Amino acid sequence: MRLGVIGGLGPMATAYFMELVIKMTKAECDQDHLEMIIYNCPTIPDRTKYILGQSEESPLPRMLEVGQALQQQGADVIAIPCMTAHYFRDALKENIGVRVIHGIRETAQCLKDAGVTIAGIMATDGTIQSEIFQKEIEALGLIAVIPDAEHQAKVMKMIYEEIKAGKMPSKDEFMKVKQHLIEGKGAQAVILGCTELSLIKNAYDLGNGVIDTLEVLAQASLLACEKEVLEEYQTLVVPIK
Repeated sequence: MRLGVIGGLGPMATAYFMELVIKMTKAECDQDHLEMIIYNCPTIPDRTKYILGQSEESPLPRMLEVGQALQQQGADVIAIPCMTAHYFRDALKENIGVRVIHGIRETAQCLKDAGVTIAGIMATDGTIQSEIFQKEIEALGLIAVIPDAEHQAKVMKMIYEEIKAGKMPSKDEFMKVKQHLIEGKGAQAVILGCTELSLIKNAYDLGNGVIDTLEVLAQASLLACEKEVLEEYQTLVVPIK
């Protein structure tokens, strides 16, 4: 089977997603790896600005164009390494005609399977305000908690002013938000709900209680395309007890 990737949202997250898919595959030679078509399209309009009403330029038409191009090139399954873009996932699925993996739903299920009952969310303002994570988490009977305004501002700074600008954010600032959600809000695990934040986990040891949505998406992509996942990537979160 062939995986199509709607990429460029942002470019570094797309590159890391491809790396994760390769690293997580149980393979003994090149031919055991998954065939991928990656359409890196960073010109897709900003998802957060549109969701928040700060822009009238919808990302959906361009995303549909990219998704349909992937389908025409033979993609059997499509992944979107941008969690905010999952706001448009159902419309994409209806108009593309192939499976579009729901990375947020997969993350919620992974948390439930791990025994988490309260999950903290670190994501863009658009993702938080659209409640796409909260709805999927609560649909499984779990509780979702979000940062207060001060800590949410730290998350947005990490995403937009640092990672998207090619800078590595401070681990200390990240850990302040993690501590706020775990000690202040009772979370047993914190969701890296923006794929830019996955790059922090790639660079630093963030300890237990962190689930990376990009790892979840890569795992789900492999399984959807009938590939085996390495044993060390089969458990993606260790909750805080």
